[in-house]
Amino acid sequence: MIRSTMTPITRGNVHHFDQELSALKEKLITMGGLAEAAVRRSMKALVERDDANARNAKEQDELLDELEMEIDDAAVTLLAKAPLASDLRLVTVAMKISQNLERVGDEATTIARRALELNVEPQLKPYVDIPKMANLALDMLKEALDAFVSRDPGRARAVVPRDKEVDALNKQLHRELASYMVEQPPTISRALNLMVVSKALERIADHATNIAEEVVYVYEGRDIRHSGQGKVRPAPIA
Repeated sequence: MIRSTMTPITRGNVHHFDQELSALKEKLITMGGLAEAAVRRSMKALVERDDANARNAKEQDELLDELEMEIDDAAVTLLAKAPLASDLRLVTVAMKISQNLERVGDEATTIARRALELNVEPQLKPYVDIPKMANLALDMLKEALDAFVSRDPGRARAVVPRDKEVDALNKQLHRELASYMVEQPPTISRALNLMVVSKALERIADHATNIAEEVVYVYEGRDIRHSGQGKVRPAPIA
C-alpha cells in the first residue's frame, strides 16, 4: 500500500503553522520599517548634504537583502506544509512583498550614491519637488503595508491611483532639469544626478503600488494590475 508522505493536519500542526505565519508577517513589518528608514536616510543625505547618512545606506541595504532571504526560506518551509488555498496565497504574496521591499532598499542606495556626488558641488536648485515625491512614495508604502497587516484590501486599493501623482511630479522635474541642461551646460552632471534621484523615487512609488495590488489579490482573490479592473486570478489548489 502506498503511504502518503504529507503530514496529517492536526490541531497542533495548524497552531504551529499559524505561529510561523505570524513570524513571517513580523519579518515583513520589520523589513518595511527598514526600507522606509533607508529612503528617509538617503533623502536626509541629499537635502541636508549629509554624507554620513549616504555612506550608511549600503549597510541598510545589506540588512534588507538578508531579511529577504530569511523571508524566502520561511515561505518555502510554509508552502511545503500544504496549507489551505488562502494560506498559499498569503505566503506567496509575502514573498512578492519582500522582493518589492528589497528593491525599495536598492533605490534608497541609488539616491544615497547620487547624494554623495551632488554634495561636492553647489546645490543646483532648492529641493522642493524631490522631498514631496519622497513623502508621497513613503506614505504609499506605509499605507500598502498597513493594509496587508490589517487585512484591508479597500485601503490597499486607495494606494494605487496615487502613483499617478508621483509619476506627474517625476515628469515635471525631468522637463525642468532638461531645460537647465540646455540653458546652462555646466549644470548637466548635477541635473542628471537629480533625474536619477527623481526616477528612483518614482520607482519606490511603483513598488508601493505593486504591494497594494498584491494585498488586494491575497484578500479578495482579484488581480487589479495593469488595467485597473478586478480580474479574478485562478485560485491556488488547496
